[in-house]
Amino acid sequence: MCGRFVLFTTGQDLLDEVAGLPTAAPVSAPDGTPPPRYNIAPTNQVPLIRFHDSGSQIDAARWGLVPHWKTKDSGPPLFNARGETVAEKPSFRDAFSKRRGLMVLDGYYEWKQEGSHKQPFYVTPKHGLLYAAALWDLGAERLSTTMVTTEATENMAWLHHRLPLFLLPREIEQWVNGTREAAQELLSPSRAAADLTWRQAAREVGNVKNDYPELISAN
Repeated sequence: MCGRFVLFTTGQDLLDEVAGLPTAAPVSAPDGTPPPRYNIAPTNQVPLIRFHDSGSQIDAARWGLVPHWKTKDSGPPLFNARGETVAEKPSFRDAFSKRRGLMVLDGYYEWKQEGSHKQPFYVTPKHGLLYAAALWDLGAERLSTTMVTTEATENMAWLHHRLPLFLLPREIEQWVNGTREAAQELLSPSRAAADLTWRQAAREVGNVKNDYPELISAN
């Protein structure tokens, strides 16, 4: 799963990266791009990439989906959506059918029990950014999003049994603009995960109030 992540690629660099995705150019960001963040948590505002006929758009969205039929963002935040049930579960099925987008990450955190404590790890690609399959909706009169997860790939199962569905560039068009059936074909452990690497992170990342570059490496 993914409950904390990092995005320090911002501004024109982020726009240029997104513009390089298939069918994404030109890209606009009406809300601007976010400042660098090193400890993004559920309910925070995150950049959501949505595609349209003439390019793509980056918007600020709440990380924690609020289905369109809800009038309040009450209850536990729906920050992850299981790929195995996303097409049928009431909270996600409409968004899966009609409102698929991307969340963008430089990396994310995962914790593993080591002796008497949980050690955080920072997971990041060897090159570029990570693009996670996402859903979005407009419940409670605000834009919100969630990240799709699947079973972990063999190389990442040692850390956690779940993994975000990171997409290869060639899979993005199928995810965001394909039919429901085409999108379902991608709901399997991430082929993009082969590019992941990891290192121990600072334990201070456990406190969501901490947000600084030193978190991504243990002292």
